[in-house]
Amino acid sequence: MSEKSFSRIVQNVVGGLHTLDVSAKDDSNPVNEQDHVVRVALGADHGGFEAKEVLKAYLTKLGYRVYDVGTFSKESVDYPDFALKVAQKVASGECERGIMIDGAGIGSCMVCNKVRGIRAALCYDRRTIINSREHNNANVLTLGGPLHPPEELCELVKLWLETRFAGGRHWSRINKMMAIERGR
Repeated sequence: MSEKSFSRIVQNVVGGLHTLDVSAKDDSNPVNEQDHVVRVALGADHGGFEAKEVLKAYLTKLGYRVYDVGTFSKESVDYPDFALKVAQKVASGECERGIMIDGAGIGSCMVCNKVRGIRAALCYDRRTIINSREHNNANVLTLGGPLHPPEELCELVKLWLETRFAGGRHWSRINKMMAIERGR
């Protein structure tokens, strides 16, 4: 994709936000007020670089504070390096949520789930997005950037960031999941 085409896609996606209620917000009035999600770690490998750039502009416009951990070009890199950085930002508490984009999202999901405290979910449509948050309280989302048009990626990410964990009967399952991580 040419630089000009890429710039046009970013402008079209971000420019289309005028139809949404996306007034800029700060830490005292976060975008997701119920879960207090303000800071989002965002990373990609070379296959997800263009999608990451679109999402960075979109999330910033929505009022999220985006922590871009790279990559910063389409030059070939190894996705585990960036998936680890995203997961560490979330596990440390520096960010409330993380999003990692590679060619398919599979490898990055595997890497993120190696980090203690991370519940990464590979999602590919609205149903898996909602399930990952409502039932599994996912704190990292992995996506296959090239598998979705930019507008769909933005819609999926916005839905994921705004969907609340349902709690209730799901708490015991989350606790069991985290107990496995602790070796119990």
